[in-house]
Formats: sequence, structure tokens, C-alpha cells
Amino acid sequence: MQPSSSLSAPLARSTLLKMGARIGVIIALSTLFSYLHMRHALRTEALEQLQQQVSERGEREQTIFLLAEDNHALFKKRVTERIRELQQQDEEVKARFDELFVRLPDGTVRSRPEITDGTRMVQGFIPPHVVLDTGFRTRFMAVYDVLSWYAPAYHVRFSTTYVTFPEGAIAGFWPKLPTWTQDLPADFSVASYEDFPLSLPENNPQRRTAWTGIFKEVVANMWVTSVTTPVDLDGRHIASVGHDVLLDELMTRTINDHLPGAYNLLFRDDGQLIAHPELKLEDTPSAYNILSNTGQPEVAARLLGSVGKAAHLRAIFEQVKGRQPGETLLELPEYGEYVAVTQLRGPGWYLATVLPGRVVSQPALLAARYVLLLGILSLLLELIIMYQVLRQQITRPLHDFIQATDKVAAGDFEVALDTARRDELGQLAQAFRLMADEVKRREVALRQANEGLELRVEERTRELKDVHLQLVQTARRAGMAEIATNVLHNVGNVLNSVYTSSQMAKERVSGMRLEHVGRVAQLIQEHQEDLSTFLSQDVRGRHLMPFLDKLGQSLVEDRQEIVSLLDDVGRYTEHIGDIVKVQQNYARIPRVHEQVSLPALLEDALRINFAGLVRHQVKVQRDIASIPLVMTDKHKTLMILVNLISNAKYAMDSVAPEERLLTVKLEQVAARVRISIHDNGMGIAPEMLTRIFQYGFTTRDEGHGFGLHSSAIAAQEMDGSLSVHSDGPGHGATFALELPYVPVALSA
Repeated sequence: MQPSSSLSAPLARSTLLKMGARIGVIIALSTLFSYLHMRHALRTEALEQLQQQVSERGEREQTIFLLAEDNHALFKKRVTERIRELQQQDEEVKARFDELFVRLPDGTVRSRPEITDGTRMVQGFIPPHVVLDTGFRTRFMAVYDVLSWYAPAYHVRFSTTYVTFPEGAIAGFWPKLPTWTQDLPADFSVASYEDFPLSLPENNPQRRTAWTGIFKEVVANMWVTSVTTPVDLDGRHIASVGHDVLLDELMTRTINDHLPGAYNLLFRDDGQLIAHPELKLEDTPSAYNILSNTGQPEVAARLLGSVGKAAHLRAIFEQVKGRQPGETLLELPEYGEYVAVTQLRGPGWYLATVLPGRVVSQPALLAARYVLLLGILSLLLELIIMYQVLRQQITRPLHDFIQATDKVAAGDFEVALDTARRDELGQLAQAFRLMADEVKRREVALRQANEGLELRVEERTRELKDVHLQLVQTARRAGMAEIATNVLHNVGNVLNSVYTSSQMAKERVSGMRLEHVGRVAQLIQEHQEDLSTFLSQDVRGRHLMPFLDKLGQSLVEDRQEIVSLLDDVGRYTEHIGDIVKVQQNYARIPRVHEQVSLPALLEDALRINFAGLVRHQVKVQRDIASIPLVMTDKHKTLMILVNLISNAKYAMDSVAPEERLLTVKLEQVAARVRISIHDNGMGIAPEMLTRIFQYGFTTRDEGHGFGLHSSAIAAQEMDGSLSVHSDGPGHGATFALELPYVPVALSA
């Protein structure tokens, strides 16, 4: 046996070396390909995550700016309405003006300090040169009233709310400095502030909202920006409404909240830098400008830390400004960086996130190292095992193996081969023995399996019953969750209308001129002894009766409107109960059909959404046919219409306010009734039309995806259908509800 051993050892070593070399080459190539693949995949994933993070962050950060512009839109409307109301009350306006404001020895007109609480009340300042004629007093008092109504509520989000006048006067609400009007010098001029000229017609012919740069507010020692919106009346610039927006939280979030390895920037299109990790603004009153300060080494070194960072920042700025429209991902090869950018609506600031290229490639390189290390360890382990196997000697006489083969061929599985050997014949002998043992083992196992088969079937049947019970319970809980979701969604829609109607009623009650009644009563009491002479000869007495008549008419009209609004609140509250009843139908409560006037029901749905339609400046066009009473489920139909009108309202947010048009149409088509809700809003892409009624599907960030789903189910339960048609994005959409036409006479 020794010669066989001496011959097999070189063969084992040679085979081992050849196989090791081949496996090593395979491991090296697989490591290289793995690295390239992972680098590409990780780069793509990182850049997609970068773009998504910047886009989502931009949507969040621009909320405060869009809220300010919405506040201004409402404020402009209320100011112009209030001016027109006060134009018929010259004497009352003058009396109120004299009661609230006083001219001081320095010639200025300011809020009376003895009656003004600056922490809760609006204050005003009028320079000496302003002529206090009737028109100016009316405008000033109208602004004062609207500021008193809205400014305290705005203070939750904005530090100040103020209104400037072209003449140089200013009125505002600034609780942080309650004596600001008393502290202003006599020669104070609002024209020196950056936001004042932004609203002038010659500087802002489009009459849009404008934003200033950032500046440090000296009282709070915080960085702010101002937003101003011009207010025009009959083509004439009469005032400008403004907010001061605190920026410290935005700047802190921009610096601290970032992707791993990346950093964020925030800057204006004129180069003003708002936020940067290296920017030091604690001891400076003015902001850093990327364009003008780059050539000033001392400023760059003081505010950014080095001139090199200023040049780097200038390169990022120029790359962002020179990008193509719609391009959100940029590459800076000279710095080995990627830049994702979005523009905040409102001030138009650029929010950019810079991600170094090494952050993208480093995980791939690290992973490739692990792959290579594991490959080498696997190679070494495999070579050791192969060496142990190949170095075994072939020493078993061949005739022993032939004898064992003859026994197996004869059916004798009790082979007696030498299984202690570690060569090929020894392994083959062991395999024969294992085969025989396995056959015996399977025979025993088959016998035992037959005996225990019935018991196993019973156990499996019991397990299936338990699983079925769990599935039934899970389905029941899912159904209960969907019903609860529908209730919350529809009740939320109606509660918005309840809240809006109650607020309008509150504003109407606040605006009732009840104080005139007391003044008239006091005037009559003063002339009680010569009342007839006073009424017939005195100038004020002759106007008293017509005034009382108009006052009575005004109070009656106010009462009627308040009663109407309260009726709406009652109707909306009743509808909340109806919504709950509708949802009970989903729990298999028998459906109730009743006599319904579809034209009236469609008007009710429009009335429920009235406040939202007005707030979104949506015009409604009706094409409602006169259809007799029909038998249908009133509350389910109303729920569907309310959902469709509410969705159409939000779909027109991207359309200019003056172009928003909602068309409702009611018609009879053969044996069915069709109600169409058409909007000229954002439209629906073809690939979305097949998913629009799926549960959980929504295209709005704040949407939940169950309104249309529940409406489609409700339509089916009434033997009807709910369908949608759109010519594509930007072409609006039409939702059509079709119900069986069952006249009352036929149903009877």
C-alpha cells in the first residue's frame, strides 16, 4: 500500500493548487462585479432618497409662507369690505377715531396710552404731515377693526401683523413691545423699511405678495423676514398688509436636520444666504451675501470660517441658478458632490442639500471589502477540506468491493465492508452500508407513518379550524375599521361646515351696530321734555326717525342672516347623525328608501360645501333638470354628493382663482338618473383612472383614500354606479353618479 500513498500525495497537491487558483480568480472577479453593482445601486438609491428628502422637506418648510399669503388674501378682502361699510358712517368713524387716537404736541397722532393695552390691542402711528380727512380716517379705522379681529389669531404663527399706508402711517399688533407706538420718534418713517416700496404700484404692477430679505429683529434678537401684500380699492393703492415671520426655527432645522454625511443650505435668488452649517450670524446684524461678499475675504473668513468655503458656496449658487427648468439634481464634479434643490413657494428661496460623492461610494467599497474577505476565508477553508479529502490513499483491495457488490445484487443488504478507511473505496463502502441502513429505516418509518396517519389527519383538521376562526375574526375587525374610517371622514367634512357657519354667525353678531340703539335712546332722553320740537326742528332730531328706520332694517337683516346661519348649523348637525345611520347600512342594517327630491338634495350638498367653495373662490354652474320625487336612499346619496363636491374643490387648487368652475348637472337618461360633478382642475392621468376607487388610494398629501372608495360601495348598494372620466392632467375630471329612476307613483 505504500507505493499507492506515495503516488497519490503529489496528485492531491497538484489538484489542490489548480482548483484553488481557479476559485481565487472567480472570487476576485465576483468581488469586482459586486463592487461595481453595489456602487451603482447605492448611488441610485442615495440620489433618489436625496431628491425625495429635499422635495418633502420643501413641502413642509413652505407651509408657513403659504399660510402668510393666505392670511393676506383674507385680510385684503375684509379690509375692502370694511371700508365700504364705514363709508356710510362718517360721524361714527370720526367719533371712534377721536376716542382711540390723540394728536400729541410733536404733531404726531398716536394711540391714547391711557386706554390702550398693547399686549391685547392694535395700535397706530400717524406722522404729522398726514391730513386727517374723512377718507383717511375711514381707511385707518377699517384697518384698525380688521386688525383687531384677525391679528391676535395670526400672532400664534407670526410675531407681528401690521398695515402701512402710502401716506406713511402704520397700524399693527405687536404684543412683544406693547409701547411701540409711544416709543417711535416724531420723524419716524415707514418708507425706510425694505417692505414699504415693495407694495407701491410702480414697483409691483402685478400687485402680488412680496417678501423681503432676512434681518435681525432688535427687540427679540431673532432673525425674521417680512411679507407684504398691497391692498387696492377702486384701482388705487390704499394700504399694505404685512407679517414678520420668525426664522430661527427654520434655520436651526435646516442646519441640524439632514441626511447622514450631507448638509443643507437655504438662500435667496439674489445671493442672500439664510442658513448654512458654517454660517456665524450670532454677532452680526446683517446677513451674508454669496455674490457680493465672496470677493471680501475678511467677511467670508469672519462669517463662513474661510475664503475657500465662500468660493465653494459661490459654485453651488451658480450651479443652482444655471440649472434647467424642472431639474432638481445637480452634480459638482470639481468638488465631487451632488446637490438636490427645490424652491420654496412664497419667498422663492432655494433649499439645497449637498451630498459628497464619497458618502455614496463608501458603503459599496466597504461591502466589497467584506465580500473579498469572506471569499478568501471561504477559499482557505475549502482548500483545507479538499486537502484532507484528496490526501487519503486508495488501499482497499478491489475484490472486497466486488464481493460486497455481489451481495447487494443478491438482495442481501447486510454488507460488511471496511468503512473505517478514508479513501474513495472506503467512502463507497460506507455509502453502500448507509444505503442499506436507509432502506431499512424507511421501511420502519413507512409502517409507523401508516399507523399514525389518522391521528395526524385529525390534528391537521383541528389546526385548519383554528386558522379559519382567526381569519373570520380578522376580516370582521377589518370591516369594523373601514366603517369607522368612513364615519370619521364624512363627519369631518360636515364639521368643517358647522365650524365655518358658526364663525360667520359670530362675526355677524359682532358686527351688529347695537351701540347705536343706546345712543339714540340717550339722545331721546336728553330731549324728553321738548321731544316734538327736537324731532321737527333740530338737525339731529330730523334725521333721528330715518336713522331708526334704517337701523331697524339693518338689525332685521342681521337677525335673518344669523338665523339662516344657525339653521345651517342645525342642518349640518342633523347630517352628522345621518352619516352615522348611513354607515350602519354597511353592517347589514336593512336599507331604507324614501321619497327624495334630487334637485333639492343636490342643492343641500352644495350648501354643505358652501363655506369651502367660497374659501377656495370656486364658481358653481348649475344645470339641474326638474325631476319628480324618486324613491332612493337619501342619506347615502347625500354622502356621495358631498364627497364628490369636496374632492372637486381641492382638485382646482392648481387653477387660478378667477378660473375655478364647478359644474353640477342633473338629468334623466332612460330608466336612470345621472348626477355629474365636473371640475376644471388638475385632471387625472390615464393610469390613475383604474385605481381611483381603490381603498387607501389618494393623490393628496393630506388625503386618506377612503372617500371615493366608500362612495363607490354606497352607489353599488343602491343598485347604481359611480364612474369617472378625465382627458388627462390639466383637463379636469367628471364624476357621474347613476341611480335607478323609481318615481314615487310607480313605487306605490
